[in-house]
Amino acid sequence: MAVPAVKTLVDSASFNATVLPYVSQLQTLPQQLLACASWRDLLEVYTSTNPVISAFAFSLFLAPIFLVISEVNRNYSQVDRVWSILPALYFGHFAAFAHATGLPTQRIDNLLVCVLTWSVRLTYNYWRRGGYQIGSEDYRWDIIRQNIHPAAFFVLNVTFISTIQSVLLLAISFPAYVLLLASTVASEKMITADIVFSRLLLAIVFCEWYADQQQWDYQSAKALYRKTAKVPPGYRAEDLDRGFQVSGLWAWSRHPNFVFEQAMWVTIYAWSCVATETTFNWSSAGALSYLALFQGSTWLTELITARKYPEYADYQKHVGMFIPKLRFGAGQRFGEKLAETAVEKKKS
Repeated sequence: MAVPAVKTLVDSASFNATVLPYVSQLQTLPQQLLACASWRDLLEVYTSTNPVISAFAFSLFLAPIFLVISEVNRNYSQVDRVWSILPALYFGHFAAFAHATGLPTQRIDNLLVCVLTWSVRLTYNYWRRGGYQIGSEDYRWDIIRQNIHPAAFFVLNVTFISTIQSVLLLAISFPAYVLLLASTVASEKMITADIVFSRLLLAIVFCEWYADQQQWDYQSAKALYRKTAKVPPGYRAEDLDRGFQVSGLWAWSRHPNFVFEQAMWVTIYAWSCVATETTFNWSSAGALSYLALFQGSTWLTELITARKYPEYADYQKHVGMFIPKLRFGAGQRFGEKLAETAVEKKKS
């Protein structure tokens, strides 16, 4: 069997019982795929290979592709372009495996709908910001490239940019495998906890969209103001001159969109814990790695932003990076104070 016949919910969350026995398949999988002569052979290999192993093999297969394309084009946002797509593909893989092998699917199908909703939203947001335009690249890669030796950056590309990030996008889907196995032990139907988690995930996606839309509206208004010297309705010149958003959700957190992005994967992991009646399981690797990645990338983003906008350092003092400070709405009051100061300077 490609998956173990677990007897308890706790066993379904055990790495030693549900993943480790199948690691050897990683070595034989390439030969099996090369020996396939028909779609039926391919389906046989697919259903007889543990879904975690086949997905892990695929993530490793993508790594050298990302590496070669990035080095040839001198553009290191290759993984960025599929950031919103690969997780949905991996969750879809676990759902497809369940359907193909006759395992319970209601819980995994509901989870897939939530992830697909997230994927569509993030893909659209990345597209409208020009992420899929030829030559588009995350500005942070260029800054890192300018500050370290070319050989060191190549090592960074081989290890982190092309490989670790590829595996990370798989790792955040590991709770789907845990939920899939748990469904074979407990009820095959959605229970109250499943409904709550699925609705919570959709609410998180909505909140992330709302935060991104506020940022998009502000940046669009700022660009129009700089182009035409006319202040768009609903904004003040002082707010747009500042250069960064401090109102709405951004008055509570400096990166509300990042908060909900991280909450998405932590919530999916928490769902796997509740479903298996465990307080911690191996599928946390993805969510914890995601949190660590956002700590580092947000630190770099803020370092760059603070150098670009002098008032950003004061904003950092008043508003939490992710979690709101006790003085709720401090960012809004901070923005009002900056606007009043700017008006007074113009009058004087």
